[in-house]
Amino acid sequence: MDVVINPFRLCSGLKVLGYFMIFLVLSIIALSYYAVVILIWAPHLLRGGFNSFFSFFIVILFHYLLILLTWSYMMVVFRDPGSVPDNWQLVSEEDLEEGNPTSISHNLGPQTSASALSDGTEIRPAIRYCSQCQNGKPPRCHHCSICQRCVLKMDHHCIWVVNCVGARNHKFFLLFVFYTFLETLLNTVVLLPSFVNFFEQTKKHSLSPGNLAVTFLAFVLNLAFALSLLCFVIMHTSLLLSNTTSVEVYEKKKAVHWKYDLGRKRNFEQVFGTKKMFWFFPLFSEEDLKNIPALHGLDFPIHSDTVSFSPPFMEFLGVWLTHC
Repeated sequence: MDVVINPFRLCSGLKVLGYFMIFLVLSIIALSYYAVVILIWAPHLLRGGFNSFFSFFIVILFHYLLILLTWSYMMVVFRDPGSVPDNWQLVSEEDLEEGNPTSISHNLGPQTSASALSDGTEIRPAIRYCSQCQNGKPPRCHHCSICQRCVLKMDHHCIWVVNCVGARNHKFFLLFVFYTFLETLLNTVVLLPSFVNFFEQTKKHSLSPGNLAVTFLAFVLNLAFALSLLCFVIMHTSLLLSNTTSVEVYEKKKAVHWKYDLGRKRNFEQVFGTKKMFWFFPLFSEEDLKNIPALHGLDFPIHSDTVSFSPPFMEFLGVWLTHC
């Protein structure tokens, strides 16, 4: 009997690396806090005058961004990105006989194909089936080799958060990247004078060797992260405004018109919701959760120009109508 080896199962070992990355994130935050707040700016708070006021502003801004960063990070780490409901692909005879389109759209099988209604609402897909999960794959759903499961509207698996980024935590991930960029940028700017004077302070022994090393290391790390995160912010902003995930980039290139592109405003709302007061926080309003199906990862509106009926779907529709 031949033994089939799945090399992708080895990817699950990356979870161990992910826990180390969480420790690394917390270590960098602690290092930056000590360098920026305790070592550099807190001593200026008691000196009075404009210098004291400016130091107070820096410290408050640092803590404000740190709270938002940590909040977003915890949400993306612990929030389930979205799982496919059990037996999502099954079509029962009762559904066919009763002509229940809702049940059918919930349970399309692996042999039919994705399509859309004329009003632009997508019928839940049919063509894709996950042999590993033994379940159907809704639109934009992909199997994660690290998590060993299908993830709704999967963007990518992020080792920094030991979790997949999917439909239900995509916003939290974007906020985490954005606030981390702002925090590291702030740290880089406020540590720059100390970094410039590093060698002078070394000669004068104005700071202990340990504190000098902390200042130097904190500046270099924050500068490196700020530059790399700038690229991530630009990339993910572009993907967000075109309603594309990281794994859909190649698929989008092959399409004449990307069917999920609803315009920048609606694309943004598909991830962040419509309530502006919640945009900058890792939260959703009850109204958005109720009125925007895309936030749950099973239904996605599509551009009306891309509506088409594929032959397999027409076959399935014909069978269904004969039972009505």
